[in-house]
Amino acid sequence: MTDIALRSELIALGQTDRSIARSLRNGWLARPRRGAYVDGNVWAGLATEGQYAVRVRAAVRQARADVVPSHTSALPFLDAPVFHMSLQDVHLTRKDGRAGRHEAGIQQHRGTLLDGDVVTVNGMEVTAPMRATLEVATLAPVESSLVVLNHFLHRGDFTGQQIRERYECGMDGWANSLNTDLLLRLGDRRIESVGESRTYYFLWRHHFPAPEPQFEVYDGATLLAYLDFAFPELGIWLEFDGKVKYVKYLRPGETVLDAILRERTRENRIAELTGWRCIRITWADLADPAALERRIRGVIAAVASARRAS
Repeated sequence: MTDIALRSELIALGQTDRSIARSLRNGWLARPRRGAYVDGNVWAGLATEGQYAVRVRAAVRQARADVVPSHTSALPFLDAPVFHMSLQDVHLTRKDGRAGRHEAGIQQHRGTLLDGDVVTVNGMEVTAPMRATLEVATLAPVESSLVVLNHFLHRGDFTGQQIRERYECGMDGWANSLNTDLLLRLGDRRIESVGESRTYYFLWRHHFPAPEPQFEVYDGATLLAYLDFAFPELGIWLEFDGKVKYVKYLRPGETVLDAILRERTRENRIAELTGWRCIRITWADLADPAALERRIRGVIAAVASARRAS
């Protein structure tokens, strides 16, 4: 964990404002927030999410009230994705229930923290996965919130019933409650990744029939594959084709190319067993939803036409 030094602590160690400024210019120190400093090389080596987590920790240290990182600011500590979320502001919830202060780069929130709403991660108190998910839903679009919800559901942090009950226990009056209602209806623990959550949201947003996530395909008595999204009635299935998938399931001694070729062999066997067609979806496809919708509907029409002809 990156060490944070406040200005007062550096001064107590014999530094001066002039020496601190010189260290900043030389890159020996970096300033994630006004009055908070970290090692410059360490800071430069952090990804965006890592730098954001340091800013959150600095804000907690500088807070004049007892606070916990919440909303988007809890996610880096919970190992949760922050897809398309603003990391500009630090979000803190006051533990005393008083009205929060808003200042540059910090939003303090007032909220009632119930038993189980706060967890400790590496010595840092943050809002728990279930509460953080509901908090995020008040700030982020449904798609981004769904990525977070499905991440925690799949990881087993809570169940769909548990988060519904927590929501109805005083949180249904929060901002964007309509978005939260929709979010809880869409959540599905079978969805495993950011790409799959985005694909699932795309299918809902463009009025496709609800797919069956993680559909099992057997070759005789042997489980051959789990399909990301199956549409048995339409005769198609969708696979999200992210590079992480191939890296995650690499076998000893395999290259990514080996894994891709193995996946294509598996796909051919699935098609032989089911008679279905596969549609592979990439990040680039999700960036052009209109074109993706046309492609999927085109395949559906082609399969339907072939079925009628046979």
